[in-house]
Amino acid sequence: PKDAVKALKKKLSKNCNHKEIRLTLSLLEMCMENCGPRFQSLVVKKDFCKDKLVKLLNPRYNLPIDLQEKILTFIMTWAHGFQGMVDVSEVKEVYLELLKKGVEFPSSDPSRRAPKTPAQPSIKPSAPSASPAKRSFLPLPAGPTLLLTPEQIGKLNSELDMARMNVRVMSSILRDNTPGSENPDDMNLLQKLYKTCRMMQERIMELLVSVENEDVIVELIQVNEDLNNVLLGHER
Repeated sequence: PKDAVKALKKKLSKNCNHKEIRLTLSLLEMCMENCGPRFQSLVVKKDFCKDKLVKLLNPRYNLPIDLQEKILTFIMTWAHGFQGMVDVSEVKEVYLELLKKGVEFPSSDPSRRAPKTPAQPSIKPSAPSASPAKRSFLPLPAGPTLLLTPEQIGKLNSELDMARMNVRVMSSILRDNTPGSENPDDMNLLQKLYKTCRMMQERIMELLVSVENEDVIVELIQVNEDLNNVLLGHER
């Protein structure tokens, strides 16, 4: 594994040849899917995922968009772990750093890439006066980090449930309206939802920097991804 990762590093380091980078990333993807924890644990270290992969996102390398998205997808996927077999703390730190910088990760929802007819009925509110759930996330800690109490975690989970509900409603409106022939009531509600979801996402980003609870961080990351996907869908 050490020799293999060393060879991959050499191919990715300061390389402006897009064809070579494309082939190397494809090889890396295949290795991560088929090799064991010994190989995977070396790839998710900072000296590889940050110093080699993320560095390629620098504008001077002028990577095609699909290659940039491939690298970001790698970081996002690896940060979610390998069922406990691999220590992903370093790649998770890289992922959070990118989130804090405002990097938008590719959608993890395949339906965002290939639109399809929804299998279930719409869940959006039918009343025009329906308003999005308001955010009231926990206040920021006074110090640099915050270890939440069980009561605070319960409150935060209820707020995250509201965020998920707003995502579901917003997704439903986006699915059910065709550009150029939108329902005015839907569009009015969509704009309110967009503003609310933006505020929720900003608050989640602030919490990601300060919260120490591992389980809470996982939940925050997942809701942030859901918000990111629906906000990108709205902008498109």
